[in-house]
Amino acid sequence: MNRELTLTKAPIVEPECVASRLASPESGACVWFLGSVRGTEEGCAIRGIHYEAYEAMARHQFQRIFDEIEARWPIQSIRLVHRLGPVMAGEPSIWVEVASPHRAEGFAACEFLISEMKQRVPIWKQPIPL
Repeated sequence: MNRELTLTKAPIVEPECVASRLASPESGACVWFLGSVRGTEEGCAIRGIHYEAYEAMARHQFQRIFDEIEARWPIQSIRLVHRLGPVMAGEPSIWVEVASPHRAEGFAACEFLISEMKQRVPIWKQPIPL
């Protein structure tokens, strides 16, 4: 399985992510997820979110999740880009791409990755008040 993990302070540019997709000719499905910062957090208006990570442990945990995905589904490639630092409301904070032979595996792996990330990966968010 081809894996790509990026933790970055640079903006996530969706057209660039799509143009550089990792899917191969054997991929029957390529599932993309783009998560953006909402303008509210717990019912309060905010300017954005500041993301912080324990990067070494975050990378380790992501690799463990990727290992679990590879053991469960026939995934051909997976790419995750997560922003760090300040991300303003409306801007992308995460990009996930999963290529697989069929759509069901791709969707399941994408959902699994996002759910597990929120539980296990040491990335914290702090709202940026208005």
